[in-house]
Amino acid sequence: MSLSFELLATDGAARRGRLATAHGTVETPAFMPVGTAGTVKAMLPQSVAETGAEIVLGNTFHLMLKPGAERVAALGGLHKFMNWPKPILTDSGGFQVMSLKELRKLDADGVTFRSPSDGSQHRLTPARSIEIQHLLDADITMSFDECTTWPVEEPAAAFSMRLSMKWAERGKRAFRDRPGYGLFGIVQGSTFPALRAESVRALTDIGFDGYAVGGLAVGEGQEAMFATLDTTLPQLPADRPRYLMGVGRPADIVGAVKRGIDMFDCVMPTRAGRTAQAFTRRGELNMRNARHRDDPRPIDAACACPACTHHSRAYLHHLIRADEILGAMLLTWHNLHYYQDIMRGLRESIERGALGHYIAAFEEEQGRGDIEPLVA
Repeated sequence: MSLSFELLATDGAARRGRLATAHGTVETPAFMPVGTAGTVKAMLPQSVAETGAEIVLGNTFHLMLKPGAERVAALGGLHKFMNWPKPILTDSGGFQVMSLKELRKLDADGVTFRSPSDGSQHRLTPARSIEIQHLLDADITMSFDECTTWPVEEPAAAFSMRLSMKWAERGKRAFRDRPGYGLFGIVQGSTFPALRAESVRALTDIGFDGYAVGGLAVGEGQEAMFATLDTTLPQLPADRPRYLMGVGRPADIVGAVKRGIDMFDCVMPTRAGRTAQAFTRRGELNMRNARHRDDPRPIDAACACPACTHHSRAYLHHLIRADEILGAMLLTWHNLHYYQDIMRGLRESIERGALGHYIAAFEEEQGRGDIEPLVA
């Protein structure tokens, strides 16, 4: 195994760790901003780093289509191409291929699909996905899998999971092991405990640098997601990082860390920032609402991001209503900063053995809702 993962502290099932890669260290639990096509939308790379992010996510499917993996490699790799010198994890493209529906044809060896942008035909196999991620120079490569749809019956979930396990084995054979680089396997099986257990056994028999839990946050709901984590995570190797893919809202992240997850990614904070939504310690705000138009207060008085330290709710409301790009930039920065604040709080509380107190305070503040608007 070429990635170094050190477990520094635990509090119940929660873990505080450190992941060392070829392009730097990642303190866990960690949230990875999503830079699907080589950019975290509405953010400069240095701005992403200033939020506290130590690793970002890129995507095989999108980058293979535009600008092309071979082109990125010729230009020095994804780190240089997007001016992000820190670690990068690349999603394998399985989730995006699943979402194509009518544009794809699945077989035992991979997927043939047409580009949704220009209709050109492409082929992704386990080996080709690994090759693309190698060309991108991803620190963490993800196994190519089929992300199981929701809702799904158990026989269909079993077929999908077993196909992904065959692909995981082929991808492992194609992966080029190098110091500081690693390959993660992806546990599938929907919400069926026996299928998840079978998937864990198959992946641990193959052997990976880390293990992701995929196929969740696809519509099953938080209760089912947490129940799946409760049964699945204790079966994973304790000395390898654990990554919950595509999650999620702040409460989802806090609950998953409590259960033993180390890494997260989600488009939610960036997408919300582009649609006038702000995540705060007291819940979510719609900055388009008229109640903010005369409010001189920051979005969140406890936040140190530029949106909160330099601008009022009234100004941000104005930017949104005027369709100014700066509004999306500032709200995205705020949301990413808030997510990183959560991760910092979780890491510190696990170190102190005080995770229970952190979660209680988090839930109490979220439950209170936003402060009442100013009275004229």
